Amino acid sequence: MGADENMKSDQGDRGASSRQPIFNLHPVIAGFAGLFIAVQALESFVLNESARNEIIVWLAFIPYRIIEIAGSPGGFWPILWTPITHAFLHAGWEHVLLNTVWFVIFATPVTGRYGPLKMVLLFAAGAIAGAVAFAATTLPEFAILLGASGGVAGLTGAAIRFMFQPIQYGVNRQTGERVPMGRHLASIRDVFRNPTARFFTIVWLALNAVVPFLPVLIGSTVSVAWQAHLGGFLAGFFLVPLCERRVR
Repeated sequence: MGADENMKSDQGDRGASSRQPIFNLHPVIAGFAGLFIAVQALESFVLNESARNEIIVWLAFIPYRIIEIAGSPGGFWPILWTPITHAFLHAGWEHVLLNTVWFVIFATPVTGRYGPLKMVLLFAAGAIAGAVAFAATTLPEFAILLGASGGVAGLTGAAIRFMFQPIQYGVNRQTGERVPMGRHLASIRDVFRNPTARFFTIVWLALNAVVPFLPVLIGSTVSVAWQAHLGGFLAGFFLVPLCERRVR
């Protein structure tokens, strides 16, 4: 009986160790995703309208503050932190869920390649670049930017530089076996030489570039911050080489 019990126990341990979790997110990615959802839940189910308006005033990005301090809610100072904090506010559940899913999809390969700190820095760079692009295309009108789209677009632009590239292999000097070394960071020329990367990049840029013309085509306004998408994407696309480590 003792031997049988030990055998069953060993088999159970091997079976348990062979099972993989369905969701295997890095804690930082899971934390960001949870924060997006938690902030939206707080706004939807806990805060009243007055409190929600205060959050918009102090955390949303409002470019109009730059040119008219007196006429802007909250004054000038929020312009210092809102280029980043706006990424944690969203216009509704559909908005936050879409951004959260997109964030998880592209934060995962970026974190796997560069680690969580550089992923967060690329996300922040995308959010800031998106805010700058939003300000450049909306001033002097009064407009409000909400959502993680710019930061997520930054991660998308960064991931495009390597995720579609072929895996590189080296040779183990002792065994002679081929060893996978990962994917190289593609040059801009290589991105457009790769059919998949080229198709994804052109379609993504085209879809966002056409947004400002949709009111003319469909006769109604579209609440999509295409400027933040394009600004964030370009930031991630061109800044990601700074994250590469030089290996001797």
